[in-house]
Amino acid sequence: MNDIYFPPRELAVMSILWRLGSATVAQVREGLDEELAYTSVLSALQTLEEKGFVRHEAHGRAYKYLPTVGAERAGGSALARIRDAIFHGSSSRMFAQLVSDRALSRDDLERMRAMLAERLEDEP
Repeated sequence: MNDIYFPPRELAVMSILWRLGSATVAQVREGLDEELAYTSVLSALQTLEEKGFVRHEAHGRAYKYLPTVGAERAGGSALARIRDAIFHGSSSRMFAQLVSDRALSRDDLERMRAMLAERLEDEP
């Protein structure tokens, strides 16, 4: 499970599970932006379970689905694909694009600066 990829619908389902921690099919369906049939949501959850990204537990008469992979791990894999495909493998070009976003607040930029400083301290 090194390279994690979610097609758009599966990513939408995973996003809800990451946000809620666990959810029934009905709760996932309710949280989606697009209106899908119950069976379509169930199918997406079953596919994610087959891939090992989700597990379920009995919760009364329903199942609660829980993510088995964290958002950070999936995000790292997605960012690596973006870095390679769009920025030709250059992390610094990708970072430059990110920090040039005028929507970032000063607080966001300060947190990023602190993370960079901490990361630099960890280097030999």
